[in-house]
Amino acid sequence: MFGLTIGNPELGVLMLVLFVVFIMLGFPIAFTLMALGVMFGYMAQGDIVFALVVQRTYSVMTNDVLVAIPLFIFMGYIIERANILDRLFNSVQLAIGGLPGSLAVTTLVTCTIFATATGIVGAVVTLMGLLAFPAMLRAGYDEKLSAGVVCAGGCLGILIPPSVMLILYGATAGVSVPKLYAGAFLPGLLLASLYMVYVIIRCMLNPSLAPKLPKEQRMPLGFDFDKDKMSLVKYVVIVLLTVPVAYAVIYGLEWMLNMIRILTTPAGMPLREIDYSVPDKLPHVILGAGAIGFVLLLILGKAVFKELARSFFPLTMLILSVLGAIFFGIATPTEAAAVGALGSVILAAAYKSISFDKLKESVFLTARTSAMVCWLFVGSFIFSSIFAILGGHEPIKAFVAMLNLSPTMFMILAQVIIFVLGWPLEWTEIIVIFVPIFLPLLETFKIDPLFFGILIALNIQTSFLSPPVAMAPFYLKGVAPPHVTINQIFSGVMPFIVIVVACMVVVYTFPGIALWLPSVLYR
Repeated sequence: MFGLTIGNPELGVLMLVLFVVFIMLGFPIAFTLMALGVMFGYMAQGDIVFALVVQRTYSVMTNDVLVAIPLFIFMGYIIERANILDRLFNSVQLAIGGLPGSLAVTTLVTCTIFATATGIVGAVVTLMGLLAFPAMLRAGYDEKLSAGVVCAGGCLGILIPPSVMLILYGATAGVSVPKLYAGAFLPGLLLASLYMVYVIIRCMLNPSLAPKLPKEQRMPLGFDFDKDKMSLVKYVVIVLLTVPVAYAVIYGLEWMLNMIRILTTPAGMPLREIDYSVPDKLPHVILGAGAIGFVLLLILGKAVFKELARSFFPLTMLILSVLGAIFFGIATPTEAAAVGALGSVILAAAYKSISFDKLKESVFLTARTSAMVCWLFVGSFIFSSIFAILGGHEPIKAFVAMLNLSPTMFMILAQVIIFVLGWPLEWTEIIVIFVPIFLPLLETFKIDPLFFGILIALNIQTSFLSPPVAMAPFYLKGVAPPHVTINQIFSGVMPFIVIVVACMVVVYTFPGIALWLPSVLYR
């Protein structure tokens, strides 16, 4: 038919090109994928393509991993609609009100926590644009800095688990979702920390960007950052000193226990060598982090503790229980998502901020978002199956082989392509359509699909921030005051794009940041 033969690679490439053209023209993505897949599949294989469509649709709808997507989305919408985020923002702002750029840092902390509840960038940016952005402008903060903080913080949900994007990547690439969550945890915290460090340093160097808050909006921290800039260094040193102290106590106890074991072992019996491998040190890391938190509470004082206990700790404990259940194999992502969804409803009820109308609205929004993701996944499965049957991967593999790239150069090329694709496309289209094109090449270059997925999650954040088609700035512009221009927002996100790229370089240079925790938890 049409002079084409089965498995014609050029036909597969044509299908891919037509998809990009139709998307640029504004056609619905999910149905464009299905229509192109059915049309080109019928050209190549005739009526059998209809059986393939039914089989692929059924396989997607029965994939239990994807059940976690609507549950995590529901959890995020409940937290948003019940005004839990407002309480969290106010509590954190009062707790760290003495820091330089405290409102901006509070925004980033709130976005980081909310990112663990929902991976929907539009929801986070819009909500923080309504909550935090006006507060920063009223306090006299620079428009560009404020816009950059909201947009960058709002994109963290793509990376920080339980990210919906990582669930979709895991289902597409055949990678364990718990391993992806474990791998993304430290890079996500690293990126959020880099954002905060940048904001604090910049506000210390140029205080006019973020004027200090009135005293009634701050709680005493035991020392004044405004009067003594070195107090910030002292604060960091005091906190960091808790780590070696905690380790010294732990290792001292372990040394004492081993000495008792040696002294009580009968003569002639073999002694087991003491193994200080990385997995054995995991409890030490956890205890060290707990010691840091304890010292922070002592420094901040009872007033701050009471304020944080009202909103910060309950939500954080809910999120940590969900992540902990996944990380330590207590529950599957789907089961943990169900617990998180139920926990968010209970938490909202405890705050007396949930109503039947809000619950109904959350269910409706969850159904709408989940339907979009699932039908997109169905369309991509049909599209990618026909693309593979036609041999569409072969010209791409041949082109990459012709370039004679090293693994590093291939990784750079792949990330640049994904970065460019992020301008016109949402992350869902990138994951379910274009990632399968790269997957066969990963084995050629001996690149771990888990590591590749973490870098993609980092990369897609730059796509959401970068003009000309930057989704996050446009989300913010939709709720920003009229005097804030889109060019100001674009200018504000530029430093954060540089930070994301720097974080990608650090993670690629030191892959242990992404691969250490999965290797510890899933040996």
